Amino acid sequence: MVNLTLYGLDPSPPTRAVKMTLAALQLAYKYVNVNVLKAEQLSPAYLQKNPQHTVPMLEDGPARFWDSHAIMAYLVRKYAKDDALYPKNFYKRALVDQRLHFESGVVFAHALISITRMVLFLGQTKVPKERIQAIVEAYDFVEAFLNQEDHEYIAGDQLTIADFSLISSISSMVAYVEIDPVKYPKLRAWMRRMEQLPVYAENAEGARLFIASVKKAKFTVAE
Repeated sequence: MVNLTLYGLDPSPPTRAVKMTLAALQLAYKYVNVNVLKAEQLSPAYLQKNPQHTVPMLEDGPARFWDSHAIMAYLVRKYAKDDALYPKNFYKRALVDQRLHFESGVVFAHALISITRMVLFLGQTKVPKERIQAIVEAYDFVEAFLNQEDHEYIAGDQLTIADFSLISSISSMVAYVEIDPVKYPKLRAWMRRMEQLPVYAENAEGARLFIASVKKAKFTVAE
């Protein structure tokens, strides 16, 4: 019997990535909203469960852990009927892992969360130009990945958890920098491909909420 509880926040890209994975695996779960803007992740009850006080966090019966990449890989290993979303083949899995690490370190940490912390958490109305450039650089890399071997998806010709991870962040970064379809044709085509998947519904509303919050902040870029 599956007994899953996901703690998260819909505007959070990592939370959305996990929700897409759960949808792809057709797993039922309880969802607990944790409002990080109101510091609910710092409550004693949450800290007891997760000392790192991050979202998302998954409970699977007595097991409890966090980090979206770890959660997605765990869910596929334990509950998937096959290994399509996280291949067992050494090379294919290495490629998926590389894209996941890229999303975590370059896209999310360096590009997205850095500027988001300034705009939404610290209330800065002017952000350094290099923060915008970090987003552009991330777009450049993804375009290069997709163009390298003309893949349909981010880690090859089949959908994987790397796609869920990256689409959740990139669909949020458009709040800061729109994607030029002329400069990034492969990136835009991949995004459209992802948007057509039934599981994308788990990302769409959260991305809309995230973008609305950023637009409401009315930040400008410092020269």
